[in-house]
Amino acid sequence: MIANLEKKIFEVDNQNFEELALEIFQFQVENCLVYKDFVQVLNRPRPREIGEIPFLPIHFFKSHEVIFSNRKTELLFLSSGTTLQTRSKHHVLKAKIYEESFLRSYEKFSGEIQNQVILALLPNYLEQGNSSLVFMVERLIKETKNELSGFFKDDFSSLLDNYEKAISLGKKVVIFGVSYALLDLAEQKPNLSKALIIETGGMKGRRKELSKSELHTILKEAFLCEFISSEYGMTELLSQAYSDKDEFFKLPSWMKILIRDINDPFSFLPESKTGGINVIDLANIYSCSFIATQDLGQISNKGLKLMGRYDNADMRGCNLMVE
Repeated sequence: MIANLEKKIFEVDNQNFEELALEIFQFQVENCLVYKDFVQVLNRPRPREIGEIPFLPIHFFKSHEVIFSNRKTELLFLSSGTTLQTRSKHHVLKAKIYEESFLRSYEKFSGEIQNQVILALLPNYLEQGNSSLVFMVERLIKETKNELSGFFKDDFSSLLDNYEKAISLGKKVVIFGVSYALLDLAEQKPNLSKALIIETGGMKGRRKELSKSELHTILKEAFLCEFISSEYGMTELLSQAYSDKDEFFKLPSWMKILIRDINDPFSFLPESKTGGINVIDLANIYSCSFIATQDLGQISNKGLKLMGRYDNADMRGCNLMVE
C-alpha cells in the first residue's frame, strides 16, 4: 500500500487529486499521532471532500514531532530564525521523495538543469544549518555538473565572475538568493540581465521588510532584468512553487492551495479573495500533507498570489508586510 501511495503522488492530476488527498489523509490519521490527535479533537475523522479535511496549524512543527510513527527518519530540517525564536523541525522519513519533488518542480519551471549554472546566495541558511533550502539547492548545483555552480555566501566578486564565464559558454544562469543578500548585491548594480534570478526567504531581520512588488522593482532596476522570480516553499513542506513574469506562483500537480477565511478557519474563500493560505502537499506523505500556514494570499486561474503574513506571524519564511 505504501509503495503504491508514493507512486501515485507524482502521477496525480486534477481529475484524481481529491481522491488521492483523501486517501493520504486516512493514511496519515492512522500513522501520524500528532495529526490523529488533532483530527480527533476537531471530531472530523471522515472528510468526504478536500474542504472538510482538517489542516494542521504550522506552529505544531515547533512544539511537536509531526512524523510517521515508529520509523527512523533520514533527514531533519530546521527553519531559519534568531536565537530568540523556536525553530520548526521537519523530520523527513525518505530523502528520495523530497528530491523527486523539488527536481520535478524546478525543471518544469526552469528547464533542463544540465545546461544551467546555478549560483547561490544563501548566507544565513548556510550558517544556521539543517536547511531544507540549502539541501535542495546543493542537489540542484550537483545536477548541473558544472564547476562554475556553487554557493558564494558574500563573495559577490566570485559570483559575478562565474556569471560572466557561464554566459560566455552559452549556459543558462540561475541565481538563487535570500532577499536581503540580493539587495546587498544590488547595491553594486551589476548587469545580470541574462540571468534568471529567484529570490526566496525574506529579510531575516537584516533589512527593512518590503512587499514583493517593492523588492522586485528594486532588483529589476539594479540588475537590468525584465523580471524577478520567487520560490514559495518552507521547512514544513516538501514541495515548492515558482513565480514567473506575472508574479503568480504556479503549483506542481501534487500541491494545492485553499484560501481560508481569517475569521473562520473552517471556511474557504472564492477566487481572488484574500485569506490565510492552506497548503495540501501530497509529497509530505510521511509527515502531514495538510497545513494551515501563517501566510496570506489569493488563488485564481493564474495561480497563487502572496499578499503578506498575519500580523503576529514569526519573522521567517515568506515574510512580507501586508500590501
